This record gives sequence, C-alpha cells and structure tokens, in this order.
Amino acid sequence: MNGVRGETVVVLAGAERRLCLTLGALAEIETGLGVEGLAGVAERMRALSARDLMLVLAALLRGGGEDGALAARVDPREAAEGVAQAFAAAAG
Repeated sequence: MNGVRGETVVVLAGAERRLCLTLGALAEIETGLGVEGLAGVAERMRALSARDLMLVLAALLRGGGEDGALAARVDPREAAEGVAQAFAAAAG
C-alpha cells in the first residue's frame, strides 16, 4: 500500500483489496455519475443508489490495480465503508 498515493487496503468479500482514487478513477466516476468535478462528485455521493455505489467501488478497485468486477459481489455495507476509506485516504 502506498499512502502517499492515497491508496487504502480494505476487506471486501473476505479478502484484502487495494482501493485508490486515481485521476482515471475520478474521471470514470464523474462520467458514470454524470457530474463534473470533485464538488459534483461530493454532492452526488450524499445519496448514492446501489448502482452508483457499485460504479464508484469498481472505479476505485481499478484505480488500486484490482478487478473492478469484484464490486458486484461485495456486501453493500462493506462497499460503502471501502468507498469512504478511499476518499478519506485521497484527502490525505
């Protein structure tokens, strides 16, 4: 794990997985949620649907070098906690 890069390791579906809010992940999240910029992402994150949560988690997984398809198999509570940790790590 590289904390300087904003990476975080979380347990998802019983295994440790690396999440990272890279520029590519952020662009993917913006596009998927139909918003622009961090302010738009932050506003939209206040009320995510299950589909939105899966999209965000998949982008963060790919940003961390993991398989984004794993997002579909993760418990919603684990997903929400992992996403929150990833954004907190990116904020430094």
